[in-house]
Amino acid sequence: MPKQPRTSTNKGRGSPKNTDVQAEVPWASGFKPPSATVARNAIGYGKQIPDEFDPDLVNKDGSRFFQTIPIPCCVDDWLSQYNEEGQTYKQFLSDCPWFSTRKRKYMSQEFLPSGLTIKEKYPEGKIYIVPVGDFDEDSLVLLDKMLKYTELFLGLPVVSLSKIKLEVNSGQVFWMEQPDNTQTSNRRSSNRSKKHQLSSRYNKETDHLQVCVDSNLMQLRKVLPRDAICMIGLTMLDLYGEDSDLFVAGMAAGNQRVAIFSLYRYDPCLTFSKENWFQIERDSEATEDERHRIMLQRGCKLLVHEICHLLGVDHCIFYDCCMNGSGHLQEDFRQPMHLCPVDLHKLHTLVGFSVVERYRALQVFYSEHGLTEEERWIKQRITAICESSGEQT
Repeated sequence: MPKQPRTSTNKGRGSPKNTDVQAEVPWASGFKPPSATVARNAIGYGKQIPDEFDPDLVNKDGSRFFQTIPIPCCVDDWLSQYNEEGQTYKQFLSDCPWFSTRKRKYMSQEFLPSGLTIKEKYPEGKIYIVPVGDFDEDSLVLLDKMLKYTELFLGLPVVSLSKIKLEVNSGQVFWMEQPDNTQTSNRRSSNRSKKHQLSSRYNKETDHLQVCVDSNLMQLRKVLPRDAICMIGLTMLDLYGEDSDLFVAGMAAGNQRVAIFSLYRYDPCLTFSKENWFQIERDSEATEDERHRIMLQRGCKLLVHEICHLLGVDHCIFYDCCMNGSGHLQEDFRQPMHLCPVDLHKLHTLVGFSVVERYRALQVFYSEHGLTEEERWIKQRITAICESSGEQT
C-alpha cells in the first residue's frame, strides 16, 4: 500500500496476513520511535505545559493517561510498513492551510483573514456528512449519533445532507444525480437528472459488490455545499481503491475537501477473508445492542480521524492516539478514541474551545451510549486536570 500524501488518506486497505503476536516485529526501515522528551516537545509548549495538555499528569492510581506508541505486533501494522515522520505542533502551524491569510481555493463562503481560528476565518463554515446509498433505520440512528459525536469532538458545526441515491443493477452501480440545488451547490442550476456509472467489481458466487473510492470522490466534488469546510460521504457499501486491495475503509482528497468512507467492515457480526475480497461470513453471536455500540465506537473514531486529516492534522507517532495510522482493521479497532496532547493542542488552536468543557461534553455522550471505557478515561482525565489546577471537577 503506497504511502498517501498529506492531501489524501486511506485507512485499512486489507486485513493483516498474519495477526499472531510476535516476539519481535521491526519498525519500518528508517523509523525511530520518539523519546519521551521528543514527544513532550512536540506538544509545543516547551517546559511549561498547561495541565490540559500535560502528558505527565497521572491518574490517582499512578497510571498514565497517554501511552507511548505500541511496538508493532505483526508485519502489517502501520509503523512496521511506513517510516512516518510525524507532525509536531509547530509543524502543524506552519503547514495547515486553514491558518492562511488567503482564502482557500474553490471556497465561495465569507472569509475574514484577520481571524485567528477556523471559525473566525470562515464564520459560515460547516462540516457536511452525506449518506451515499441506502441506510436502513438502525443505520440512520447510528449516523445521527456519529454526527453528534463529531460535533462535540471537533467543536465545529456538523450538518447532514439528504442521501445521495445509488442504483444497483446486475452488479453495476449508478450514481443518480438530481437537479442541482443552487442554495447548497457551487454549480449552476439544472433541471436535468443524470445517471453516472461508478467503477465497481462484483462476484456472482457470493453476490458481493465493491465500489471504487475514486469514482465516488469525483461525484462528491460536484455537490459540495458553498459553505462547506469539508464534506464526508458515508456508505454501507464495501469499498476498494485498487484491484489488488481486499478493501479500503475510505479515502479523502484534502485539496478538494471531500472524502468517502464505508461502515460496512466495522460490523462486528461480519467475518472477512484475509485472501479474497468477496468472501464474507455472518456471525450473529453479538446482541443487537452490542453490535450497535461497537459500530458506534468504531464509526465515531473513523469519522473524526479522517476529518482531522482534512483539517490538516497528520498521523501521530508521539503517543497512542486516535490519529495513529492503521494498516488493518484489528490495529484500527485497538486504537483509543481520544487525542493525545500533541493533536489536542493542534485542534484547540485551530478551532478554539475549552479543553475541559469539551471533555465534559464527550463524557456525557459516552455515558449515554454505553461507551464505558471511554467514559471512565475521560472522567479521570477531567478530575486530574481540575485537581491539579485547583478547579472544581
